[in-house]
Amino acid sequence: MADEGLRPIIIKRIKKSGGGHHGGAWKIAYADFVTAMMAFFLLMWLLGSTTKGDLQGIADFFSTPLKVAMAGGSGSGDSSSVIKGGGKDMTRIDGQQKKGEDLTPAKNFNLKAAEAELERQEVNRLKALKERIEKAIDTIPGLQQFKNQLLIDITTEGLRIQIVDEKNRPMFALARAELQSYTKVILHEIAKILNDIPNRISLSGHTDATPYSSGEKSYSNWELSSDRANASRRELIAGGMAENKVLRVVGLSSAVLFDSSDPLNPINRRISIIVLNKKAEDSITQENKKVDVSDKESAQEAVETAVNAQQVKPAPVAPAAPVAPVAR
Repeated sequence: MADEGLRPIIIKRIKKSGGGHHGGAWKIAYADFVTAMMAFFLLMWLLGSTTKGDLQGIADFFSTPLKVAMAGGSGSGDSSSVIKGGGKDMTRIDGQQKKGEDLTPAKNFNLKAAEAELERQEVNRLKALKERIEKAIDTIPGLQQFKNQLLIDITTEGLRIQIVDEKNRPMFALARAELQSYTKVILHEIAKILNDIPNRISLSGHTDATPYSSGEKSYSNWELSSDRANASRRELIAGGMAENKVLRVVGLSSAVLFDSSDPLNPINRRISIIVLNKKAEDSITQENKKVDVSDKESAQEAVETAVNAQQVKPAPVAPAAPVAPVAR
């Protein structure tokens, strides 16, 4: 009994762990992951809902160095910065220089100067064509005798070749669109020359002011001038000129007189062949093009063009009493 009182008492203490087998570090990692994902989706949402201009502003903000933002200039080595120069070449003090920069001076193109040069070259080409036609008239036997009926000059539209009537040598039959035999010879020779140049042509027929007895109600000088212009076009093509070179064929009756002082002068009966320059050709091909008046300058230019067109006065036409058809 005495031994039982001396028996030692053993106390077992069990240490409890709060994290179990893996501990609690995974919770922190998971929280960081969730936070990163929330930040990522928030960034995606912001990028999707921000306008293009705002995005560019944000990009410029992050791409601009603090030095440039505070000191100004296009880069940290710009001449407007506090420390001039920069880049690989430390000897350069005006602006910055990057590696591989092309030091060749940039070429500046003056559009107006280029257009003026093209126009000058075109005028010289038309002058050379004029000399060529004049030389052909002097050397070709079939044209020498018609020298007085061929008038050649340069206008704002291009090179103009006018075949006019003489009192005793009309180009067409009386009041008809039938060409005389010598008129065909003239047009055939001209066709050979016109086919060698790239410019397109415009044909216009003209009559004198002698009216038809029926007046303007039926067949008149308008129809006659148009028919004669078309007859000349067909004869030029028969002489070898390409069909696609003709851009415009018009009949002007006696609206544009050669001799305005004498509306009945036979010289007013003529065919005009104009070798068009680039500007005149564009004005014809783009005459149906819509004018953009969305801005103030375009609207003002359109109004000025219309006003200038209204101020052009036609050549005076002397009134004449209706008479029977005569040579036109």
